[in-house]
Formats: sequence, C-alpha cells, structure tokens
Amino acid sequence: MVGFKATDIPPTATVKFLGAGTAACIADLITFPLDTAKVRLQIQGESQGPVRATAGAQYRGVLGTILTMVRTEGPRSLYNGLVAGLQRQMSFASVRIGLYDSVKQFYTKGSEHASIGSRLLAGSTTGALAVAVAQPTDVVKVRFQAQARAGGRRYQSTVDAYKTIAREEGFGGLWKGTSPNVARNAIVNCAELVTYDLIKDALLKANLMTDDLPCHFTSAFGAGFCTTVIASPVDVVKTRYMNSALGQYSSAGHCALTMLQKEGPRAFYKGFMPSFLRLGSWNVVMFVTYEQLKRALMAACTSREAPF
Repeated sequence: MVGFKATDIPPTATVKFLGAGTAACIADLITFPLDTAKVRLQIQGESQGPVRATAGAQYRGVLGTILTMVRTEGPRSLYNGLVAGLQRQMSFASVRIGLYDSVKQFYTKGSEHASIGSRLLAGSTTGALAVAVAQPTDVVKVRFQAQARAGGRRYQSTVDAYKTIAREEGFGGLWKGTSPNVARNAIVNCAELVTYDLIKDALLKANLMTDDLPCHFTSAFGAGFCTTVIASPVDVVKTRYMNSALGQYSSAGHCALTMLQKEGPRAFYKGFMPSFLRLGSWNVVMFVTYEQLKRALMAACTSREAPF
C-alpha cells in the first residue's frame, strides 16, 4: 500500500467537497504556466480584444511560448491570473468534482452499480452547476493570462479586474462566455470524471491494480488525454469569446463561425499540446491528491472520534 490507507468508512460529502477544492488548487499551482501558455496560443491570431498578447510576439509550441513570455515579460507572467485561478478552483472544483459522487448516487437512487448514462448525467449536472457558481473568476483568470506586459497591463490586481470589467462591460461582462463554458464544462466533466471512474473501475475489477497511487495515476492520465481530445474545440471558443472586445462577437456561435472562416478548422485545436500537457498533469496531480486527501481527512476524523 502506497500513501494513506483506505478507511472502512466512506468519505462524507463535506470531505469530498473540501478535498476536491484543495486538491484542485494544488494542481493549479503546479500546472498554471502550462495553462497560461495554452491561453496565449489559443488567442493568437485574434484581430482585436480587450486583452491581447504582445503584437510582435509569435508563440510557437509550449516551450517556445513559455520561453518567449519569460524573455519578454519575466517569469512572473506565467502566473498571471493565479489568484483568480485559485478562487475559481475552490468554488469550481469543489462543486463539479466534490459533489459528483453525491449527484451520481441521486440519479442511481443509491444503487452501487451506476450505468454510464447515470455517470454522464451526474458529470453534466455538476459541471454546469459549477459554472453558475464560478464564472466571474474564470473570466478574470482568462483576461489576466491573456494580457501581456509589453502591451500595457490593463488590470493591476484581481480586485481591479473584477471592478473594471463590471464598470466597463456591465455586470454581464463577468458572466461573458457562460454558454460555451457550460458546454465546455459539461463535456470536460463527463470526459474527465466518467473516464477516470470507468478506467479505475476496470483496473480494479480486472485485478490489474489495487486501489492505490499507481491506479489513480493511470486513471487520471487516461482521463486527461480523453478530455483534451473531446473538449479542445469548445475550450478554444470559450477562451476567445471571454477575451473578446465588447461587440466583437454577437454570440459564442458567431465566435466559432468567425474562427472557422478566418483561420480554418485547425484553429479549434490551437494550443492542443499545452492543453494536453496541462490537463494530463493537472488530472494526475489533482486526482492523486484528492484520493489521498479523502483518506487523510477520514482517518483524522476517525481517530478524533475514536475513544481513548
């Protein structure tokens, strides 16, 4: 057994909720530069927007993007929007991941054997619900990641970004891109959580692995790859639409159509490699940490309640 030993008592909804948010924040801290590189690659080619990468900077690949940013803007630019990102994860991941098992049990009416349909429905529900809670934090995170120092920093702090967007674009500006984000996160949640669930169950039922770190690692990596392939087109549209100038696109569909006409189908997979590197590594860190946190928190609760 590697890591914390599984307890006989299943983790409570509160433990899952807190554990998911904490694990997601840890994963974000480690993989945030890859997410920033992904955003820069996704918005490259836009003709306008409230926040754009440096006009002269041409990003080529993950490493090239990171090196260009470090050279032209300094190492700290890789963590633009980190505060909003952590705010997002504590509210977002806690809901979409922490409540997944509870919602799945609701749809299966307490049955231990959940069908793929029930898992997909649970993933879609918690993914959409999480967007309703955390959308403003996602908008601010994307804007911070997109802005380049050489082009003039538009937002001086996280609080300033919230205030500026609300003042200049109205309260609705903080909810910009909600539709594509709901679509993206319903897809991401289904691909991520359901794939992780299915791979883990298959490995355990076939006795190929035990419910331990190697099993969690393998399941998380597979989930990250599947999620990237399925969700990349929606993710690119979401990023472009969130970063667009007021009136640039009439809707998320208009944004997608403009991309297709001006840049071709390949535009929908811009930033695919950093997306995969980020989602793959993020999934591994998050799920492994999440599984261990659940066990650690339950062990702490059990030991505290146990008689001396």
